[in-house]
Amino acid sequence: MKLLLDLGNTRLKWALQRHGDRLAGGAVAWNEDVAASLAAAWSTLAPPSAVFGASVVDAARERQVAACVAAAFAREPQWLRTPAEACGVRNAYAEPQRLGVDRFLAMLAARADGLAPCVLAGVGTALTLDALAADGRHLGGLIAPGPRLMQQSLLGATAQVRPAHAGTIVEAADNTADAVASGCWLAAAALVERFASRMAPALGGAPALRLGGGDAETLLPLLATPAQLVHDGVLRGLAAWAAAQ
Repeated sequence: MKLLLDLGNTRLKWALQRHGDRLAGGAVAWNEDVAASLAAAWSTLAPPSAVFGASVVDAARERQVAACVAAAFAREPQWLRTPAEACGVRNAYAEPQRLGVDRFLAMLAARADGLAPCVLAGVGTALTLDALAADGRHLGGLIAPGPRLMQQSLLGATAQVRPAHAGTIVEAADNTADAVASGCWLAAAALVERFASRMAPALGGAPALRLGGGDAETLLPLLATPAQLVHDGVLRGLAAWAAAQ
């Protein structure tokens, strides 16, 4: 059995797998008591034979999680740092380690599922976009603020934009709250659609669009381009990488 760890910006997700089958899993937000939550969740699990982790957070939180793993299972996580190539996916970055490991693993999951060529959009704190060719070449991507971060940035940088309540996403707003929410979410949708359209020739035609991340479900119905919602893409990519070790 293998324990897989996905340390994202907002929360930690984990899964216990055996031969590709998920036996258990869960998530805990960083603003919760991480150590207590993991200790409780892991107390009844059989010890894994190996622990693999992917992290986009700081070293202090990695150490915190590693201490939880050691306390529960007497194991040390093997942290995946973004490589130049793995499992048939070739990183486009000249400095491979600067590509977020979550983006790389999402491409590994797509490749393992046989869905390349495709465009992958990660919708969370950041909005990330990547193009993956049929032969596993990463053609590059984009990073922008996620829709919620766009809203926070706008409200933090303006004196007069102070909506009294959360807005609703509409095509044309008649109040500030809806205008802010709609502008940010529709801007994210437009960027996803533009990137997919511009990358289509290099990908051999209209590529499949895979949407993952905590806010993917909200963005999905705003897209004019057909898209597939992908759950646990980082963990699934990590599973593919771990299986190859």
